[in-house]
Amino acid sequence: MAATVKYDEVETGQQIPPAEYVVRRVNLVMYAGASGDFNPIHWNERFAKTVGLPDVIAHGMFTMAQGSRFVTDWVGDPGAVVDYGVRFSSMVVVPDDDQGAVITVSGMIEEKLEDKRVVIVLTAKSNDSRVLSKARAVVQLS
Repeated sequence: MAATVKYDEVETGQQIPPAEYVVRRVNLVMYAGASGDFNPIHWNERFAKTVGLPDVIAHGMFTMAQGSRFVTDWVGDPGAVVDYGVRFSSMVVVPDDDQGAVITVSGMIEEKLEDKRVVIVLTAKSNDSRVLSKARAVVQLS
């Protein structure tokens, strides 16, 4: 598989259109099964509130994965992500309803590097709060 985005067709400062990812409790349970992280703050509302949280929260790594998903959806090849890092800045609270929470991710080409690579800065928000900070990906383009 190769990147579908061509290096010569992107510019520094170019915005990548935002994407919305809906997160429901079932997604958290499935992620817990895949990751082995069954901490009850991610699925048990009563426990989450007992420890001072407003409700069940998404796993940090699940939230981080939505940023990576955004990049791979844009570039068209998961193998094109050369480097990826974030800091967690807020929680994604996931209510027990049919709507769940929404993580909105957007990006911008911050820099064009050698060897057809670009640095993408990401913004990820949920419920008007920034949930990832210092989120950056280095991506190999075609």
